[in-house]
Amino acid sequence: MTSPIPSPRPFLESLFHAAVEAALPEQCLPPHLPDPGPGRTVVLGAGKAAARMASVLEQHWLERHGAEALARLEGLVVTRHGQALPIRRIEVLEAAHPVPDAAGERAARRLLALAEGLTADDRVIALISGGGSSLLPLPAPGLSLEDKQTLGRALLRSGATIGEINTVRRHLSAIKGGRLAAACAPAPVRTLLLSDVPGDAPHDIASGPTVADPTTAADALAILRRYAIDAPGRVIAHLEKQRDAPGITLPDDNEVRLIASGQTALEAAAEVARAAGVAPMILGDGLEGEARELGRVLAGIAAQVHRHGQPLAPPCVLLSGGETTVTVRGDGVGGRNVEGLLGFGLALGPLAGVHALFADTDGVDGGAEIAGALWTPDSLTRAATLGLDARAALDGNDAHSFFQALGDSLISGPTGTNVNDFRAVLITG
Repeated sequence: MTSPIPSPRPFLESLFHAAVEAALPEQCLPPHLPDPGPGRTVVLGAGKAAARMASVLEQHWLERHGAEALARLEGLVVTRHGQALPIRRIEVLEAAHPVPDAAGERAARRLLALAEGLTADDRVIALISGGGSSLLPLPAPGLSLEDKQTLGRALLRSGATIGEINTVRRHLSAIKGGRLAAACAPAPVRTLLLSDVPGDAPHDIASGPTVADPTTAADALAILRRYAIDAPGRVIAHLEKQRDAPGITLPDDNEVRLIASGQTALEAAAEVARAAGVAPMILGDGLEGEARELGRVLAGIAAQVHRHGQPLAPPCVLLSGGETTVTVRGDGVGGRNVEGLLGFGLALGPLAGVHALFADTDGVDGGAEIAGALWTPDSLTRAATLGLDARAALDGNDAHSFFQALGDSLISGPTGTNVNDFRAVLITG
């Protein structure tokens, strides 16, 4: 069957851009913003999308409620280095991601200080998006930023899921796991969440600074044992002490709303595909597991579609989201999406009519300022011509270098949102 798509690469890129646009704060935030209260409205936020969310909130506030209401708006949000925006009333600070830094600790202390001393006449709008866990590294009493940095690096390299990593983070924090909301009492809190985690559990998004924590310190200890993490003695002692600690008491008026997620992005991409005459299938918005292994699974499904027209016939596109993990063994320039894509391509081989794009919706895959990459039927042939060893690149966790050499990296710049992984596999026949 002949594909109706003139060029697979622009088509796949159009799906990615549609997915990102659907999750932009401009699209999803305004319907959930409350009206001003009798007192101050204090905005507190953290995450890769926090600056964009704050900017949209200010503009909406001015247009809908006027300059007088805007003058009673104040607050502070923390975003990733290089992603601040000029905003009138809400201060924007920058910190490091994925390994926290001292700027993040200072920002978290200021955020917590703003939450204290509020009254019942004030209201808090919490703007929370993915990445907030690293951007708010406020250690629990007795712990240090260095403890959190050491443990964070080990967890990120271990293959632990994001839910497991965030469970540990919450129980070592003075601001996560609902502690920020507790500091706001008696002011009502409305939390608006952009989800970047599989399953969209509110307590896992930025480790839930304004959300009740259903996990325990015992759960955190079990995770450290499961992945053989050599945690500092102070960390173990703290978690042991917290086994019987009471839960965090949240304000009576503590509302949590999910405003966009990976599913939002996938549905938008599916609509673009249908309009182009390509049948979409959403395989899931919360796929997890080792990146290269998930790539192998997706390659198997793509081959089944190509050879047998199952579970649907070409032309079609397989869409999925979630957050994979990488067990780091090499010292290359990795990224879970490009690692998954390289695993996909090696398992698939040079199969005609199959193209793919794997990317992170925030525009940064791993530590590189690159969103992801594309796979084409001739990727392995072109790589061989250039003397590139795809298997060695995968073994060395060096997929970004591989795709950069091919000229197939996807560079979007910071997108202003974060609903995690986006994968599209196009089968044209």
